[in-house]
Amino acid sequence: MNTIAVLLTCYNRKEKTLQCLKSLFEADLPSEYSVEVFLVDDGSTDGTGEAVEENFPQVKVIQGNGNLFWNQGMRLAWKTAVETKEYDFFLWLNDDTIIDNDAIIKLLRDDKDAKNKTGTAVLITAACRKEAGINEFSYGGRNDMGPVIPNGEIQFCTYINGNLVLVPQAIYKKIGMLSIHYTHALGDNDYGLRAIQNSYQCFTTKTYLATCPPNYGIPGWCNPRNSLRKRWKLLHSPLGLNIKEYNQYRKKFWGAKWMKFAFKAYLKTIIPKTYAKLSKS
Repeated sequence: MNTIAVLLTCYNRKEKTLQCLKSLFEADLPSEYSVEVFLVDDGSTDGTGEAVEENFPQVKVIQGNGNLFWNQGMRLAWKTAVETKEYDFFLWLNDDTIIDNDAIIKLLRDDKDAKNKTGTAVLITAACRKEAGINEFSYGGRNDMGPVIPNGEIQFCTYINGNLVLVPQAIYKKIGMLSIHYTHALGDNDYGLRAIQNSYQCFTTKTYLATCPPNYGIPGWCNPRNSLRKRWKLLHSPLGLNIKEYNQYRKKFWGAKWMKFAFKAYLKTIIPKTYAKLSKS
């Protein structure tokens, strides 16, 4: 029997988390596969952890300290899983993502096709739609030109969103878990780029496999509707750009060019309207 460790982290999104888990446990699995679920409840005050234990007692609920956010929460779930036993795959799943009934079957199929194409293990990120029934991209694979839109074939991508990602045991053994150097964001992008640095490839799925409404737009740290004080705070916040970690990420993969990215970030924070005008000119 092949086993998949499903990894989630959550904070105060009880209904969304329950809906996500419902879609997971209702999804079809190949007969030779089983799933075990590890969920970090990072200090929720709305009863998320208790509701999960009541409705899905098969889920291993791990209590966080309230300061883990996405990346560190996922690391704790992953660490708990690898301390439990050896799994064939790890499946990242965002708690606001509703997977299709055949999502896991298709992820495994696309993984097999991509592996046959490259001759080695691969990372597969699922394309997510903005809303049910409408195949409009929200999250998944990206390259420097933008989103990689599903076209019925597996496609290479450079950057992966962590909403629904299949990580094989071979890649985990080579590059480990999500990085310790990120609190909330960037850990998923970092992981995909590290895989590429280690001669693996990232792919996105042939079709849309899940629904996840986007929570992006004009970031608060450069939104001119916010005061400079608020923008500056968000520039340094885990839920904003988190400039220190952002600079570290850029330095790691772009070398000396990180300074250009940092300069632009500060300009966008301090003079967002002027920066937007200059960018269009």
